[in-house]
Amino acid sequence: MAWNEPGKPGQDPWGGRPPRKDASSDTVQQVKRQLEGFLGKIGQQGSGDQQGDSAPEGLGAGIGAIIAIAAVIWLALGVYIIDPAERGVVTVFGAFSSETGAGPHWNWPAPIGDVVKVNVEQIRNAEVGYRTIKNGSSSDVSGESLMLTQDENIVDIKLAVQYNIRNASDYVFTNLDPDNALREVVESALRDVVGKNKMDFVLTDGRSQLVAKVRESAQATLDSYKTGIQITSVNLQDAQPPEQVQSAFADVVKAREDRQRLISEAEAYSNDILPKARGQSARLTEEATAYRDQVIARAEGDASRFNSILAQYQKAPEVTRQRMYLDTMEQVLGASSKIMVSSKAGGQMMYLPLDKWMQEDKSTVSAVSTNVLPEVAPVTTTRSAAPSLRDNLRSRELR
Repeated sequence: MAWNEPGKPGQDPWGGRPPRKDASSDTVQQVKRQLEGFLGKIGQQGSGDQQGDSAPEGLGAGIGAIIAIAAVIWLALGVYIIDPAERGVVTVFGAFSSETGAGPHWNWPAPIGDVVKVNVEQIRNAEVGYRTIKNGSSSDVSGESLMLTQDENIVDIKLAVQYNIRNASDYVFTNLDPDNALREVVESALRDVVGKNKMDFVLTDGRSQLVAKVRESAQATLDSYKTGIQITSVNLQDAQPPEQVQSAFADVVKAREDRQRLISEAEAYSNDILPKARGQSARLTEEATAYRDQVIARAEGDASRFNSILAQYQKAPEVTRQRMYLDTMEQVLGASSKIMVSSKAGGQMMYLPLDKWMQEDKSTVSAVSTNVLPEVAPVTTTRSAAPSLRDNLRSRELR
């Protein structure tokens, strides 16, 4: 027998209970009745002396007033204010409508329109290779920081990027997550630049060039993606070999520093020796040149003097020969001290203190020779005798 056989309501397998009424529908009905009563009172008050009007007409007038008030309030909700540092991205039915600047504006309120406020002057930060924790410390992200260089070495690099919003509409609509896109673009540009350079260049002299190339490449990519982001600066936080090989790399760095120190010392020694050697070489060259000029001039003078004497010798050989002899003796004896002894002393032995005479003045020597040794002639020099002989020769030539 079927459980729902007609005429037998007791056969209901759920106990024959009557169907349950929805509580929400009861609540709606109560609110509706209260609203009808409230609107009816407003209609009666608004009709005044027109007691002959029907209740439905008063109810319609109240509903119209409420709708008008609600419409005014809803439209007032569309007024918004943009700060000087912000830009407002206005949408209507979810589509981009316009971009507004600072000041009060109006747009269709929700659900028709919406306004997204974007701070375009705020400097935002993006971290590549690490993340800053709330307490101020940082944690490494090895998946972003470890990179392969051109010479097949691994370096650990961390970057900090500062940026702001250049185009608010592109920042809001073009990309789903522009901040994350920025981090991935910078990481990709960094890997490209590091992969084209050697490890020594990345860790030492090429840091500034590395940062400049990363910024240029990342900005070009962000512009092609229309992210609306402008990179203001890229800072290299850290660049070092992986922790597992840092001890070996420290030895390499120490050896490199020692090599540079030795090169600097060698250059300093070279800079000290070479100028001295160049100066000594120049001095020797100048001395040799001067000696050469002196010898040449002396030889030319001797040759000229010889030619002059030859001419005189050919005219008067005897006189010229005697004169040459006297000139020669004058040159030889003129620069030396001399003591002349008279031959009248005979065979007597005389003691001549020559060593003391050589040290005393000529006047003292003359006095000693005159007073002590009368047999010895006064001390004279060929320089005093030579002029008299020369004068005699000249008198002969004149005769």
